[in-house]
Amino acid sequence: MVAQKSKGRNSKKPMIFSPWNYKVLALGLLLVIAGFTAMYLENEVEGIISLYISPIVIMGGYITVVVAILKHDGGSSAMSSDQS
Repeated sequence: MVAQKSKGRNSKKPMIFSPWNYKVLALGLLLVIAGFTAMYLENEVEGIISLYISPIVIMGGYITVVVAILKHDGGSSAMSSDQS
């Protein structure tokens, strides 16, 4: 009984995301923040940045975040190490 408890504490749980996922997620969040900041700083309703550039940057950031969340690294499967 004691051996089972100590074994449970020492075993590491696999990470959900790989380091690549975290980097791409941070990049996507940075793009979203940069897009909204650029839109705020221009401070014009009909400016070229507010109408064209910022929405493209924001959508690129959202797409990057979705890709980072949904991309699964085939080599290091979190479920395969848990199947023993």
